Amino acid sequence: MILIAVSVLFHLFPCRGKNSLNGGISIMRTLLRARHLVFFALFFTIPAASYAQVGVGVSITVAPPALPVYEQPPCPTEGFLWTPGFWGYGARGYFWTPGLWVAPPHPGLLWTPGYWGFGSGAYLWHGGYWGPHVGFYGGINYGFGYGGVGFWGGRWEGGHFLYNSAAWHVGAGFHGVYEDRSFIHAGEVNRASFNGEGGIHAAPTPGERAAMREQHFGRTPDQISHQNYARVDRSNYASVNHGTPAHPEGMGVNARQDRQQNRINQGVHSGQLTPGETSHIEHNETAIHNEARSDRAANGGHLTAGEHNQIERQQNRESRQINRDKHNGKTDANPGGREKGGGKK
Repeated sequence: MILIAVSVLFHLFPCRGKNSLNGGISIMRTLLRARHLVFFALFFTIPAASYAQVGVGVSITVAPPALPVYEQPPCPTEGFLWTPGFWGYGARGYFWTPGLWVAPPHPGLLWTPGYWGFGSGAYLWHGGYWGPHVGFYGGINYGFGYGGVGFWGGRWEGGHFLYNSAAWHVGAGFHGVYEDRSFIHAGEVNRASFNGEGGIHAAPTPGERAAMREQHFGRTPDQISHQNYARVDRSNYASVNHGTPAHPEGMGVNARQDRQQNRINQGVHSGQLTPGETSHIEHNETAIHNEARSDRAANGGHLTAGEHNQIERQQNRESRQINRDKHNGKTDANPGGREKGGGKK
């Protein structure tokens, strides 16, 4: 669109006469200023939901490591969707970002994972997005219902998400569950994490192209904070773990704390946690985080086995407290709480 606008201006201001060279230079300066104005006008009129459709401009010349094999942690609560783990890129190279159970921006939305694509000698990251249908994610087999083409993790019905237990590890007591194993095929799985020469060779299907043109929404705050946690954990970097993360499933200390923070946010949003309960839990979470940070600082960025076990015990205790507070029936309107049969769920 910008090029079209500049072309129109050339027709409006043609170069003529013996001073055409100087005139042309003057007009070119005018055109460049006009082009910049057009660019900024277009940039600021793009809806926020459209940003997710544009790949993040990270260009790397070294291929990302293969995807690690790991077990999916169980879904903590109904309504959360799985966003698979991937290799991000930071100042120290590739780092593993574990998968995350997260609430979508709105009911009815599905997650299209991002992917690395190789072309013209560089690896370019194409960011993921939320949309009504799953689009093209490079043909990458992320597992757990994201087999390279399509999506088999579940489906939305009447504002509620139904989980395919053959693809996703759902928690106990989930009601919207079914089993469809038709996507499972025997054979060796290609663990390549990028599309292009040396990796996965795939192109968008007509259905994926249609999904790519739908309205999209970017990552949620929980997804962004989750990746930020992964970025600062030195053990996630391929330069340290040689492409084999110690906790690819996301059961490390940082990821565990991130998931518990998501549970707290969900409890506040649903009304299951009162301000008093939230303040108490957040205080404990901050203390655990500060302890882990101090231990890492004293040990060159690592936790010793004993320190890791100690943090895990504290997180387990805090996890049980979150569960009790979310299901004790207390709300602002009913600070004393009441039984589930007549209260909140």
